[in-house]
Amino acid sequence: MSTPDTKNAHPTYAELVALPAWAEQPVPVAFEDANGHLNVRHYTGIASEGLDYSLVELGIPQMWPAEGHAIFSAEHHLTYLAELRTGDQMSARVRLLGRSERAAHALVYLLDDTHERVSYVMEEIFLHIDMETRRTAPWPEDVAANLDRRIAEHAELPFAADVSGSMALR
Repeated sequence: MSTPDTKNAHPTYAELVALPAWAEQPVPVAFEDANGHLNVRHYTGIASEGLDYSLVELGIPQMWPAEGHAIFSAEHHLTYLAELRTGDQMSARVRLLGRSERAAHALVYLLDDTHERVSYVMEEIFLHIDMETRRTAPWPEDVAANLDRRIAEHAELPFAADVSGSMALR
């Protein structure tokens, strides 16, 4: 008898709804493709929006570039699990995994709240940028502390982080 491989198993909808919901909205008609579901380009946009909103309370406001800082995406790994159809209610849930001096690693889940299932997983490495030099820079101390606190909280979640294995902090 073999045991199931849980290394890459995705958390369940019931596990993920314990995380705060971001970018809650129904799938709009304008985002539908010829197949009658959310067009592929919008999954990443909505997940990215959810990640951005989740970072505000950690000291990374939407208008951070006006303060001389920014977040740039460096890598993504995308997994589509179930289609989202027009009118389905969706939300993004964010799990922070780790950070280095200049980067952070996150998982963002798009949930189909209508059918109570996980629809999409976006794994991302994002960078702190000094907008004057447009180069990576160390996280400001307050932001680093807030990221560390959230990463520690998320490390205690009762389910494994379903990382792709294709990226890591450097």
